[in-house]
Amino acid sequence: VQLQASGGGLVQAGGSLRLSCVVRGGHVSRYGMLWYRQAPGKQREWVSTLASGGATGYADSVKGRFHISRDNAKNTLYLQMDTLKPEDTAVYYCKFGRGEYWGQGTLVTVSS
Repeated sequence: VQLQASGGGLVQAGGSLRLSCVVRGGHVSRYGMLWYRQAPGKQREWVSTLASGGATGYADSVKGRFHISRDNAKNTLYLQMDTLKPEDTAVYYCKFGRGEYWGQGTLVTVSS
């Protein structure tokens, strides 16, 4: 399984970004998918989960601002991030729901 994340960039506080994660060699919907992030000098932390059945979960820090979704036809996972804050600055990683398959990470920088 290979995951390719993209969509990061520099945005002002209050802005939006949409991250994408293309899955190759597996199905985006079969086992569920997750997003994690790692801020400078901090441990990697869980952000959101999209279960195979469609249930979603979010860290308290992003609840109400981020939305996880997938496109089965494109075999792609998304993370819509709205009302971004400087503390959202991090490298964002997608993870396959089974095994230890991770995307390469995409950097999100939110300026104040």
